[in-house]
Amino acid sequence: MFNIASIYPKKEGCRFDFDYYIEKHMPMSIACLSDAKGFRGVSVERGIDIEEPKLESSYFAMCHYYFDSVEDFLAAFMPHAQKLQGDIPNYTDIEPIIQISRVEITR
Repeated sequence: MFNIASIYPKKEGCRFDFDYYIEKHMPMSIACLSDAKGFRGVSVERGIDIEEPKLESSYFAMCHYYFDSVEDFLAAFMPHAQKLQGDIPNYTDIEPIIQISRVEITR
């Protein structure tokens, strides 16, 4: 299984509209990708800061799509790439970091 992650680092002066991301972008993204061959699941994580002890998160958000193969993900994503990537300015001015990983352990 493979994890295709979009990671949005916290940067001073940058904008990330988490409400739009959860209520608009992710439902659109899930509708486009979740019926595809090899789709296993999706998760979204929101970075949080802790006051005591002082711990600041490094990221606004991380989105993880899980597919059987990178080829399955690309076959699902590419027909929708322009639509999904074109929506990014609606929720952030941060260029996401894309990380593709082979999942070695999951429970």
